[in-house]
Amino acid sequence: MNCRKVFLFLLSVLISSALFSQKVKMDTVISGNATLIKDSRVDLLSKKLADYNEGLANRVKSERGYRLMLLNTTDRALAMQVRSSLLQQYPDEKVYMIFMSPYIKLKFGNFTDKSEAEKTRNQILASKIVTGNVYLLPEMVEVKSDKNAAEE
Repeated sequence: MNCRKVFLFLLSVLISSALFSQKVKMDTVISGNATLIKDSRVDLLSKKLADYNEGLANRVKSERGYRLMLLNTTDRALAMQVRSSLLQQYPDEKVYMIFMSPYIKLKFGNFTDKSEAEKTRNQILASKIVTGNVYLLPEMVEVKSDKNAAEE
């Protein structure tokens, strides 16, 4: 039993020393009376933060606009069929499938212009993708920011 305790103690010392013996590159700057020791991981962290902030600047913005309410049903198969038809016919637009028990709601598009939303509504009704009514809903919609406009 004593050998086992000694073995476990040595094993724990070995593991803890391996865990805490990470090599960290430090930069030392001596200026006048002050000595600054900087961890190199700070530079890596600041680069990651800058990349994150740049990603936030380029993300999708939202503004007031319109979406089409296409379907409010409990039939999941019908909702999936309508969704796939819309994605095939309008690959550049988004289809939002929202589950609010027991209903599945399908909303379509990110329209900032009401006339454009009504035009698309009429096209969907004419193609008979949806057999019921299609409602125009004022909502906050996603608008992709234009990088060229931001640079000018």
